[in-house]
Amino acid sequence: MYKLTEEGRQYLEHGLPEIRLINALEKPLTVEQARSMIENLSIALSWSKKKGWVKLEGDRIVLVKRPARIPEQEALELLSKNKTPNKDVLQILMRRRLVEEEREDDVKKAQRFIGREITNLTPELIKTGLWKKVRLKPYNVTATGTTIYAGRRHPYNQFLDTVRTKLISLGFREMTGPHIETEFWNFDALYQAQNHPSRDWTQTYSLKNPKQGRLPSQEIVRQVSATHENGWKTGSTGWGYKWDPKKASKLMPRAHTTACSARQIAAGVEVPGKYFAISRCFRPDVIDATHGVEFNQAEGIVIDENLTFRDMLGLLEQFVIEMAGAEKVRFYSDYYPFTEPSCQVSIKHPDLGWIESAGAGIFREELTKPLGLEQPVIAWGFGIDRLAMYKLGITDIRELFSRNLEWLRNSKVIFK
Repeated sequence: MYKLTEEGRQYLEHGLPEIRLINALEKPLTVEQARSMIENLSIALSWSKKKGWVKLEGDRIVLVKRPARIPEQEALELLSKNKTPNKDVLQILMRRRLVEEEREDDVKKAQRFIGREITNLTPELIKTGLWKKVRLKPYNVTATGTTIYAGRRHPYNQFLDTVRTKLISLGFREMTGPHIETEFWNFDALYQAQNHPSRDWTQTYSLKNPKQGRLPSQEIVRQVSATHENGWKTGSTGWGYKWDPKKASKLMPRAHTTACSARQIAAGVEVPGKYFAISRCFRPDVIDATHGVEFNQAEGIVIDENLTFRDMLGLLEQFVIEMAGAEKVRFYSDYYPFTEPSCQVSIKHPDLGWIESAGAGIFREELTKPLGLEQPVIAWGFGIDRLAMYKLGITDIRELFSRNLEWLRNSKVIFK
């Protein structure tokens, strides 16, 4: 609602100052002459010059052109008849304070709804209490509304972040390491012999270009090589062969995150201390429901003077129950070159049965001592993808990277 101000009503009756000025310019007038004839000359002169109707030549006002129509005057006449003029012209009149908004009070606004059926209560109805005098349209509360699929994180990515957050809240520090690793950190530092079957091209990938990377400090290389050849100071006899630094410097896509643990121990760890890594690994495997050629692994190590194998079993059981919601957990004796004793952790999937989810054990002294650590270390590497299968209720590991919109929209990650 818009209405004329007092000044606007005067201009409606007598004409805008610029109109009166134009009408007076039958011939050029001096400023003094115009001031005696035109009320509010400064306003009239300002708007007339702005629109190009007049110009000043010295102290004389000269007519340049006479307009055919004046929208502002027409707008005043429309408003006097309760009609709304052009929006741009209306804004000009409001800036000139010739027109002002007229707002209804809350009671008037609310009264318009009395006796009508409405679907929504307005603020005015609530404030005035007049909502009691309207008819509210009944709602069918049993009707199913439209499902809205808002943007969300990928369920698998959300699962990984939740696991990471839980481990950090338990006091674990996150370890990092490169995806392209040297065989030294992936194998040699873990006391895997250079002729071990797992280092064959059928078991691990290798990098075509560049082929070689840098080895760490001479001291670490010397201690690791001596451990392989004769056991160094570990009490072991070693593997009994001539260690080859060229093979150790070969580059490869990392086969397991245990390489991160070796790097962390060499860089220095706190005792007691807890560390973890969740990162990508790569192996030339046959792709099926529980295997992929690239996967995420959740690596963990705990260092303390009095750790035992029994401590490790209890920790791993709690981990799979807490992170995956597994109800049945089994441990099997197993062999890994870098742990002794070692075990395999399996969980029972409701559809796939028992599936291996982790390998674990106590790091051998042939691994820890050459890297500068004397205290025992319990270690594990979880196939976190398989735990995600259990948590997300899927039967094929490839579904973790699915573009199935129905699964992406409806799957949930819930941690209790």
